[in-house]
Amino acid sequence: MKVAVACDHAGFPLKETVVNKIKSLGHEVINCGTDDTQRVDFPDHAAKAGHLLQAQEADRAVLICGSGIGMCIAANKMHGVYACVCHDSYSARQGVEHDAMNALCLGAMVIGQNLAEVLVEEFLKAEYFNTGNYKKRVNKILALEEKF
Repeated sequence: MKVAVACDHAGFPLKETVVNKIKSLGHEVINCGTDDTQRVDFPDHAAKAGHLLQAQEADRAVLICGSGIGMCIAANKMHGVYACVCHDSYSARQGVEHDAMNALCLGAMVIGQNLAEVLVEEFLKAEYFNTGNYKKRVNKILALEEKF
């Protein structure tokens, strides 16, 4: 799996942990910046990862900022990007399985390295169920996206 990883300056301290965990699980990382703690605007980096998802050049994305919220809001403005802030393992897995989430947003000022590793693993090992009520509900989300 190809995983785009993007962060802003506040998310940068957690980025190396996330990248190393993704690689340890056998996945490829696509670096969407930033690469240091110099102040940057999170929407720019969310957009880089989002474009890779849209172009199907990445299968999933992990987006990191201070709270996870800014990256989440920015990413969800992009057609075909379904991002959620997750700070527990159930949501990181269930968001993919039930809701076809393709971007995990993490708050570097909210969670630590150990929890980040757990969340990334749950997110990447989960697969969308794509049947029954799950498919019906996701199709309703897609219809909202097209309508509005």
